[in-house]
Amino acid sequence: MIEENPNPKQEEFFLNKDMDIRFNNLVVKIGGSTLGSGDTTFHDLVALQDEGVNPIVVHGGGKLIDKWLGQLGVRPKFVDGLRVTDSDTLEVVIAILTGVVNTSIVSAINQLGGKAVGVSGVDGNIIVGKIDRPELGLVAGEVNVNAEMLKTLIDSGIIPVIAPIATNLNDKEQPCLNANADTVAGAVAIAMQSKKLIFMTDVEGVYDSSRRLIKKITYNQLNKLIESNVIHGGMIPKLNACLKVVDNLCAAHIIDGRGSNALKDCLAKTLIGTSIVKK
Repeated sequence: MIEENPNPKQEEFFLNKDMDIRFNNLVVKIGGSTLGSGDTTFHDLVALQDEGVNPIVVHGGGKLIDKWLGQLGVRPKFVDGLRVTDSDTLEVVIAILTGVVNTSIVSAINQLGGKAVGVSGVDGNIIVGKIDRPELGLVAGEVNVNAEMLKTLIDSGIIPVIAPIATNLNDKEQPCLNANADTVAGAVAIAMQSKKLIFMTDVEGVYDSSRRLIKKITYNQLNKLIESNVIHGGMIPKLNACLKVVDNLCAAHIIDGRGSNALKDCLAKTLIGTSIVKK
């Protein structure tokens, strides 16, 4: 069940003019573990929409998936931070992401006065992909994004909320694939020519080998950090997505989404979390 602070501070964003993201789609990836009683994520998204920014939301739901798999006696497996997905696991993934999590997020945004529509990646073939790492099972590797479908939703004044399920290009008998939400968020940002991609997580940001927060890191520095194996687990797909995004067109941010005004502060150029830039 998703909860939000019932009495958030009602503040305007007062976006800086030099940010100029009003007509460039902002992509926000929400980790399921960031949503709780203290955060104001949904209020921030609605405030952004009111100010003319077009946010696109991509969400995860890994902890809830693990919980349901545990109730079924299935032990989750991961390789390089990516979920190994067989056919039984895929059924649970689809049910949780497109059903429980997506519906809860859309409902929360709409109850606050926003206009959101939930879609999975298979709706209109928004996200398509194919298996390129057989050891992961039914998981899409690189994905392609139907930008026109998302533009249609945005032009209609709607916040698209995307569950990361992909149409399978290889096998019609297995039409759906699990897709890592971080990978999808990066691909959406590139396809939509976004200026900012923000990962809202349950950690402060990216840490160095001494567990100190890295406030700003360049593409080359981040690449070396990954190659040195300082990064591990679920942070790997996030940072790989960041590398592709900053190499193409925009800045990426990894922030702690559990606190009040985290999204607002990041957009207002308050130095929180970790910022990844080209150079």
